[in-house]
Amino acid sequence: MSAPTKPNTAWTAELETLLDAWLKERPAAEAQAALTEALRGLQQAELRTGQLWPHGGGECGELIRNLDWSATPLGPAERWSLELRATVQNILNSPVAKVLMWGPDHRLIYNDAYRDIVADRHPELMGAPTATALPEVWDWNRPILEAGYRGELVSHCDVPMVLDLRGSRRGFVFDLHYTPVYDACGEVGGVMCTVIDQTERVAMERRLAASNRRFRTAMNAVHGVLWTNSAEGRMLGEQPGWAALTGQAFEEYQDFGWAEAVHPDDQETSVKAWNEAVAAKSMFIHEHRVRDRAGAWRIFAIRALPILDETGEIEEWVGVHTDITHRRAAERALRQLNESLEARVISEIEERRKAEARLLRAQKLETVGKLTGGVAHDFNNLLQVVSGNLQLLAKDVAGIERAEKRVASAMAGVSRGARLAAQLLAFGRRQALEPKVVNISRRVQEMDDMMRRALGETVQIETVVGGGLWNTFIDPNQIENALLNLAVNARDAMNGEGKLTIELSNAHLDDDYARQHEEVTAGQYVMLAVTDTGSGMAPEIVDKVFEPFFSTKSEGKGSGLGLSMVYGFVKQSGGHIKIYSEVGHGTTIRLYLPRSMENEDVVVDLAAGPVAGGTETVLVVEDDEEVRATVIEMLSDLGYRVLKASDAGSALNVIESGIPIDLLFTDVVMPGELKSPELARKARARLPGIAVLFTSGYTENSIVHGGKLDAGVELLSKPYTRETLARKIRHVLGNEKQRGQASAMQAQPPNPEPESETELLPGPAIERAAVQPKPATVLLVEDDALIRMNTSDMLQGAGYVVIEAASAEEALATLRTMRVDTLLTDIKLPGFSGGELATQARELQPGIAVIYASGDASSVAGDTQAQVLTKPYGEAQLLKMLEEARAATAPAAVPLIR
Repeated sequence: MSAPTKPNTAWTAELETLLDAWLKERPAAEAQAALTEALRGLQQAELRTGQLWPHGGGECGELIRNLDWSATPLGPAERWSLELRATVQNILNSPVAKVLMWGPDHRLIYNDAYRDIVADRHPELMGAPTATALPEVWDWNRPILEAGYRGELVSHCDVPMVLDLRGSRRGFVFDLHYTPVYDACGEVGGVMCTVIDQTERVAMERRLAASNRRFRTAMNAVHGVLWTNSAEGRMLGEQPGWAALTGQAFEEYQDFGWAEAVHPDDQETSVKAWNEAVAAKSMFIHEHRVRDRAGAWRIFAIRALPILDETGEIEEWVGVHTDITHRRAAERALRQLNESLEARVISEIEERRKAEARLLRAQKLETVGKLTGGVAHDFNNLLQVVSGNLQLLAKDVAGIERAEKRVASAMAGVSRGARLAAQLLAFGRRQALEPKVVNISRRVQEMDDMMRRALGETVQIETVVGGGLWNTFIDPNQIENALLNLAVNARDAMNGEGKLTIELSNAHLDDDYARQHEEVTAGQYVMLAVTDTGSGMAPEIVDKVFEPFFSTKSEGKGSGLGLSMVYGFVKQSGGHIKIYSEVGHGTTIRLYLPRSMENEDVVVDLAAGPVAGGTETVLVVEDDEEVRATVIEMLSDLGYRVLKASDAGSALNVIESGIPIDLLFTDVVMPGELKSPELARKARARLPGIAVLFTSGYTENSIVHGGKLDAGVELLSKPYTRETLARKIRHVLGNEKQRGQASAMQAQPPNPEPESETELLPGPAIERAAVQPKPATVLLVEDDALIRMNTSDMLQGAGYVVIEAASAEEALATLRTMRVDTLLTDIKLPGFSGGELATQARELQPGIAVIYASGDASSVAGDTQAQVLTKPYGEAQLLKMLEEARAATAPAAVPLIR
């Protein structure tokens, strides 16, 4: 016999009810029959209940009734416990979204409200395990279910969740309340979750917060302060905007305390306007001053609207204080400006007239400058033809006194023409300046005798030099010409009799001065002023004095280019010129020249001593046939082999032909597409050792930038003399050959150790022994780094101790601190000249041997105590010259003079 089946606990209450009903109607003796009848009735009730449970429940109730629950761990629905059935019935008929997670794997049972949340994942979720049915929230549910099975109540508000719905992820915000559900044994059989969707509420709150932020930002943007008042005007509750504006504490602005922050003079009008708005129940519009938290009074525009209740009475006011202090200040300024409109218009018209005049002047100067540049170029070419032929003619008529005078007179005319062309270029700011760091005081002192001769004895000259005068970066020759021009003009203004004052001082032009004067940069300047006691000039004359060809002198007594040249030179040098004049009291012209922080450069005059030619090959490139022919004849007369070309393209063909060329002598302004600077670059690429010398009467911008000659460029300005041409060519060739030797020495591998002393130098062994150097100290002064390095290597290789210096200043510092046997110096240095250095070296160290290294030996012919080493030189010549110089100097030891 099988074991009795445990009665279903869900039947207990119904069974008890049936039995009570039978026992009341029948005697106890019929208990067995009553029990049988009760069981039969219970069975019928069960059948009826199975068809109707769960009652109602909408779509989810219908789904629960139709699902085959026997396939799940919950078993058939008719065998579910009374507690489970009651809970499910409660969930299904609840208008709030609820879901029950029952059993060991937390099977899902939910209602229609929850169905709307899970959307298209219904009906698959019904009866499915929570972990697999909703994996995206399992990590959230797992610890909460564990807490629920421990009997804990769990609630969370505004929980953000993301569910996978309709093929996409959708975000929600839920309030979740978890309640454990107990079975008949008192154990937790599952956890019911009540779900309240707060997504829309949270979104609305966020939109509201964003709106509030925008509103606050807008209020801040318009300098606004939001406030609320009661119907009668009391400020109640927190008013953060008003507190931030006025600095009043909470208790200070409550009720009518806010009025204490309003300006006393504005309180009465504010109260009056407020009462009118209250009476009319309309917008309150007013302006008054409010004291801010810093104690300053600021002007505010007030706009406030009443909020009315259903009876039409005012409940409260909402208003905004907007800071309009700056607006009112601007309006006042505008009113003041409009009041003076006529004067302002007149001033603007005058300023515009001046600006137009300045523009017209600048355009005129630019046009005339271009014209003068072209004229000067052609004029200088003509002068070069005349000058060159006159010099050639001078050789032919040598000894014929009458002819020599005529040639000399003609050459003087060429010189005057050259000065006129130079003045044209200076005015047009198209001359090729060769600026150096100079101290003008030395230049002025050196010109004293010349100026006294030029001005005559009846003009008294006084020079005033300020202490600590700065250096300036200008072309020294041009500043001398400018000063001479100013002095001659001053003499003529004084009719040859009066006082001329030359003043030199340091000056600073500030930003205010720069704003008031065109083309002026604020900064430090060296000021050169020339003042005369002449007749002075009227303002309309002063406005024209710098224009070309303008002159107040009688016809034939001036070109009208003197002051134009000075003006152009100063402007091209980055300076400023200012003229002060008063009729009957004289004139002062001040030149402001930019200060230089560098040490002074001393200009070396190479135009001394006899002229030397050479046998090198020179390629002359000149488009003017007459100029070309003259130059070729002069160069041939000097002994050079000359090749010629009429343009850059033809010259390049000559260079590429392979003919050895030592010097490219080319005009700057050339016809054709290939320009002279590009020709020079290609020539150096094909013939690395070629020297380049440019010539022109007008350089445009090809080798001159910012009014200054490009670094490393050699230029011979037209017109030039035969002597100037000869010296310049020797100088350029000498430096180029010396640089070439230095490069070649660097490129060669070190020589192997000689087998004997006679192998140190090329030539006979006896001659080699004669120039064998003794250990001695040589001070090598050379500004060209490549030449200096190469010469130093040769000396050190021969056993000399070599001290290198790149300038005369460095060399003097060495001479004052240590003994030197021989001074080997270039002549043209960026400081003192080599000759001046030698003089000071002999004073510091009597008995020192001196050797000059130069491409033009004639320039130091006057120093009979020194030796001359002509560039380019080799090792043998260098060492032999050192021995001869030391042998010619007394070896007696002398003390070092400090």
